[in-house]
Amino acid sequence: MSHPHPELGKPPKLPEGGLRVTPLGGLGEIGRNMTVLEYGGRLLIVDCGVLFPEQEQPGIDLILPDFSSIRDRLDQVEGIVLTHGHEDHIGGVPYLLREKPDIPLIGSKLTLALLEAKLQEHRIRPYTLQVIEGQRERIGPFDCEFVSVNHSIPDALAVAVRTPAGMVVHTGDFKMDQLPLDGRLTDLRAFARLGEEGIDLLLSDSTNAEVPGFVAPEREISGVLRQVFARADKRIIVASFASHVHRIQQIVDAAHEHGRRIAFVGRSMVRNMGIARDLGYLRVPAGLVVDVKTLDDLPDHEVVLVCTGSQGEPMAALSRMANRDHQIRIVEGDTVILASSLIPGNENAVYRVINGLTRWGANVVHKGNAKVHVSGHASAGELLYFYNICQPRNLMPVHGEWRHLRANAELGAMTGVPAERIVIAEDGVTVDLIDGKAKIVGKVQAGYVYVDGLSVGDVTESSLKDRRILGDEGFISVLVVVDSSTGKIVSGPSIHSRGSGIEDSDFAAVIPKIDEALARSAQDGVVEAHQLQQLVRRTVGKWVSDTYRRRPMILPVVMEV
Repeated sequence: MSHPHPELGKPPKLPEGGLRVTPLGGLGEIGRNMTVLEYGGRLLIVDCGVLFPEQEQPGIDLILPDFSSIRDRLDQVEGIVLTHGHEDHIGGVPYLLREKPDIPLIGSKLTLALLEAKLQEHRIRPYTLQVIEGQRERIGPFDCEFVSVNHSIPDALAVAVRTPAGMVVHTGDFKMDQLPLDGRLTDLRAFARLGEEGIDLLLSDSTNAEVPGFVAPEREISGVLRQVFARADKRIIVASFASHVHRIQQIVDAAHEHGRRIAFVGRSMVRNMGIARDLGYLRVPAGLVVDVKTLDDLPDHEVVLVCTGSQGEPMAALSRMANRDHQIRIVEGDTVILASSLIPGNENAVYRVINGLTRWGANVVHKGNAKVHVSGHASAGELLYFYNICQPRNLMPVHGEWRHLRANAELGAMTGVPAERIVIAEDGVTVDLIDGKAKIVGKVQAGYVYVDGLSVGDVTESSLKDRRILGDEGFISVLVVVDSSTGKIVSGPSIHSRGSGIEDSDFAAVIPKIDEALARSAQDGVVEAHQLQQLVRRTVGKWVSDTYRRRPMILPVVMEV
């Protein structure tokens, strides 16, 4: 198994007749999925998603792939193939199209509809090509065939990309539910046919590679939901991803069966379910869905609310309900269902929401105490089955953290893929397919690009470090006025603190130390304001550390008169 080395340099020019694969996101993480294929000087992008921030990234709204390696080559991009409509696969598209709005988007009906609604908010009218499973399209030098795959959202597709250098198959996210709600199976016959033709490089979903066996069918949740609905005496509040149409369909069915009305809460939930219903992917009996504003007119036992926030996102509806910061107030006897998986890294946030809801008397039903979720990703048993059907000549695990990529690579090796033909890469690592063999040849920049409000890419790791310090330790401001010619103190020091846990009156003890340090520097002829600020910072910082064992941010201001 080949793997990246920290000293990898910039990749060489792609040899004529070779195919280059560069993942810009989705490897070593759950989300931000984006892969760039290159052949003959032309580029094809597969997916362009976002990653959602964790606790150590305060104030960040979204995390994008780094477009810097292709920014000066956007004229060479033939199109963006979108495998399905989840945010971690389409959420970054508006930010890429801001840089070149006429890049064609290729995807299924639901995927494009969800994305077009999102692009409207960005005032972008895209060029789109709608495709279905079994369709083949020539996109520049890339001959793309689309294959039906089953996932936790309808209309998901894998893509087989044929070039003179060989065939690359990208699975997107997939599983092998044999009893899907919409009857749309992962097309194993098509994958077998591609395998017979010869898959030179398979990029395969790794998210569940560590989980043994097979994923349970989605429809198994229906029975559990019916039991929860039958026991609930008051309102039922369901939190789910805003794009999980299959899960919402089961909620709709259970609500209809138990004589309840449904209201969708949250802009993305209302928008996405409206699109799914209009296109026929969500079947809703007439009169079942009502506006959230009319809920006060209904008795509690006839109400179901469907909202976002299953991952503990602080600004999502469910988190705000748990914090008593939402128009919908949780009361004793309400039932809350978290109908999604736990994305790695979100555990603490989710349990904090569960505790908040429980505090107000809600009965919280989640994956830990009831079968209200099944995964949308193939487990180890399914992946083994899949590799035996496809028999790829080279394998590159994608979409997962390091442990998932490693586990997926081991599954490939067990099915007979030679170890030297299994490529474990990470974001930015460039893989070339030449003469039928895939190998790592270099690395491009592929760091995090942070979205903070209207700012894209302006927030740096240094900024986030400052935010973490401010959040954890608070800050101390020190104002001193000095004589510009002598460096001697004219006024101050004036010291104030916020969030450090130190009272302003306590700083009387450090003022003599600042006076002494500045007096020494004046004797030494140091009068430059920046140097004096650093001296004040060191003096106050040492005193706080010695006295309180704390490390707040210290903001010295030295004014000259």
